[in-house]
Amino acid sequence: MFHPAVWNWFEQKFGTPTEPQALGWPPIQRGEDTLIAAPTGSGKTLAAFLACLDSMIREGAALRDETQVLYVSPLKALANDVRKNLLEPLAELRALPDVPEIRTAVRTGDTPQSERQAMLRKPPHVLVTTPESLYLLLTSEGGRKLLRTVRTAVIDEIHAVARDKRGAHLVLSLERLDALCGKRPVRIGLSATQRPIEEIGRFLTGGRPCAVVEAGALRAIDVAIEVPRDELGPVASKEQRDEMHDRVAQLVREHRTTLVFVNTRRQVERVAHALGQRLGEDQVAAHHGSLSRSMRLAAEEKLKRGEVKCAVATASLALGDVAHVDAPE
Repeated sequence: MFHPAVWNWFEQKFGTPTEPQALGWPPIQRGEDTLIAAPTGSGKTLAAFLACLDSMIREGAALRDETQVLYVSPLKALANDVRKNLLEPLAELRALPDVPEIRTAVRTGDTPQSERQAMLRKPPHVLVTTPESLYLLLTSEGGRKLLRTVRTAVIDEIHAVARDKRGAHLVLSLERLDALCGKRPVRIGLSATQRPIEEIGRFLTGGRPCAVVEAGALRAIDVAIEVPRDELGPVASKEQRDEMHDRVAQLVREHRTTLVFVNTRRQVERVAHALGQRLGEDQVAAHHGSLSRSMRLAAEEKLKRGEVKCAVATASLALGDVAHVDAPE
C-alpha cells in the first residue's frame, strides 16, 4: 500500500502495524472519510499521518509548495506535541533517497507573528492548528489562500468537542473549508473510544458516509477513590489539605511519574508548592493557562523526558500521548 521507502522505514522503526493502523490505512488510501477510535498510544495518529505523508512522498520532485494536510487539535499542548512527534519521522524519511522535503508548521494563538507571516510566504505541507485558529484562518485572505489546497483534514480528539458548541463551530469551519477547496478534503477523525461511535462518525462528516475503525476498546483500568479521614465540609481544613498532600506525595513516590489535575490556576500553584515541599522543588512541574508558552512547553518537556516525578495542571495540559506517565490522579 505504501511507497517502498516509507514501508521499509516503518518496518525497521515499528515492525508490524497496530490494529488501528492495519484497519485504518485501506479506507484512508481509498479516499474515504474515516473515523479511527482507539485508546491513547495505539498509533492512531501515525495511522492518519503516514498515509498522508506517503501520498506526498509519491509525488517526489513534483511536490508543490502548498498545504496538503490540515491537522486540527482542540488542545494547544497536544498540537505542539504532535508537531514534535511528526518532525522525527519526517527527518528520518527525508534521509532516504528520492524523498522530497515535507515542511510542517504550527498555527495557534501562541504562534509568533513572524512565523505566521513566514507560513503565508512559503506554505507548509502539513499545518497543525486548533479549531479557533482554523476559524481565524478561514476569515483572512492569507489564511484562505493557505487552506485552498488542503486535500486531507485530520481532526484529533474529536470526542472532546463533539458534545458542545465548540464542536458545532468546528464542523461549521470544516464545511467552509469544503466550500473553499476545489475538491472536498478527505476527513480523518481520531477519537478515544466512544458510544455510540456511529454518532461521532456522523458528526465528523456532517452526515455523509464514513468508514469507522474501532480497535482496542477493552483495557484494564485500576480506579480508586480516596477521601480524607475527617468529615468533609464546605471548606477543607488545613489538616485535611495536609493529609491530601501527604497522600498524593506518597502515591507519587510509588510511581514513576504522576499527573495531578486540579480545577483552577490558583490551586495549581498551591498544590505544586505543597508537593514541592514534600518531594523536592525540582520534582514537581506546574502547568496552567496563565503561564507563558515557553514555561508551559518547558514543563511538558520535563514531563515527557521523565525529569520530574509529578506535574500539577489544569485542563491546559492534554493527556494526549504523554510519555512516562503511569499514575494519573
